[in-house]
Amino acid sequence: MSFNNLDTLYRQVIMDHYKNPRNRGAVEGDHLTVDMNNPTCGDRIQLQLQVEDNVVQDAKFDGEGCSISMSSASMMTQAIKGKSVDDALKMSRIFSDMMLGNEVDDDNLDLGDIEALQGVAKFPARIKCATLAWKAMEKGVDEEEA
Repeated sequence: MSFNNLDTLYRQVIMDHYKNPRNRGAVEGDHLTVDMNNPTCGDRIQLQLQVEDNVVQDAKFDGEGCSISMSSASMMTQAIKGKSVDDALKMSRIFSDMMLGNEVDDDNLDLGDIEALQGVAKFPARIKCATLAWKAMEKGVDEEEA
C-alpha cells in the first residue's frame, strides 16, 4: 500500500472515531474520574476508569476538543478495556514514543486503531492533543495506586 493510501486510511480511521466516538459517556458504579485540559488549544477531557483487581474493567470519556484529541480518547478507552493496569501503562509509554517519532519495537502489543495517530508525530503542536487522554489515564492510575 502506498504512503498516500495509508495516510488516507489513517485519516478515515481518525475521523470515524471523531464522528462516532467509542466509550463516550459515564461509567456506572465505583470509578475514578480525572479531568484534564490542554490550555494551548482548548481540548478538555473527563476520563472515568473502573479498575478492579488491577484490570481496567471499563473506561469512558466526555469532553470537547479537536478531532485528534477526541479520536485518541475513543481509541485509548477501547484499547485499555480488559487490560491489566501494567499493560495499559505500557501502551501509554509506547504511544508516547510513537508521538515523539521514536521506533516502536513491541510486537507483542496490538495497538489496533491507535496506529492511525502515528502521523501526528509530524506536527509537534498536535502531540499534546493526541496524548491528553493517555496522560489522564496515567494520572488516574497513579492516583488509584496511591
